Amino acid sequence: MPTIQAAGRGGRLRAVLFDMDGLLVDTEPLWFEVERAVMTRLGSEWTKRDQQTLVGGSLARSVGYLLGRASRPASPDQVASWLIDGMTALLAERGVAPMPGAVELVGEVHAAGLPCALVTSSERVIMDAVLAELAGRGVTFDATVCGGDVRNTKPDPEPYHRAAALVGAPAGRCAALEDSPNGVAAAEAAGCVTVVVPGVTAVEPAPGRFIAASLADVDLALLRSLAEQAYAQT
Repeated sequence: MPTIQAAGRGGRLRAVLFDMDGLLVDTEPLWFEVERAVMTRLGSEWTKRDQQTLVGGSLARSVGYLLGRASRPASPDQVASWLIDGMTALLAERGVAPMPGAVELVGEVHAAGLPCALVTSSERVIMDAVLAELAGRGVTFDATVCGGDVRNTKPDPEPYHRAAALVGAPAGRCAALEDSPNGVAAAEAAGCVTVVVPGVTAVEPAPGRFIAASLADVDLALLRSLAEQAYAQT
């Protein structure tokens, strides 16, 4: 994918990078349903606490965790297929709703001429299904990074470094919006100005970490202000 020339009208802020599951779209209930169904096939129970352990992680991590709790044999490829096929089927059947404020914030970023990217640990087929849903609501992205695009997924910073490069901006001049500890760790390690909207897993306060109750409480003025503050401290 070619690099996008970042717009220069955002002051210190050069681009905005969005997580997907649990941040932009309410997919976590669907993931819980799929994971519980897979664990039933594996002969064990699945709890909300199990789901919280996997939020923001990769397919490989999820497969390993499920197999670690299984009481019936299955191969990693089988479990991965059950997860992906189950999730794509639910997305096709039910669709997925944007989280409050998501459509408005992406629209505001676009209107300001700033690039925005989607950065997810989900596999491409899942990302593409969600992107199709969002496009129907007028939500699009200048670049995307999914689990299959990187060697190291969240909490490693590689996905955010790649997204920043694709939109032509230094990671330290990008705002990243996340909902999970894995995602927050990745964004902060990449040097992004990080805004957290906690989902099914709590994220602890920390210096330089802005926590919002909802994307409806986040606008471009806030992101620009946080970017200015971060730049002033460097």
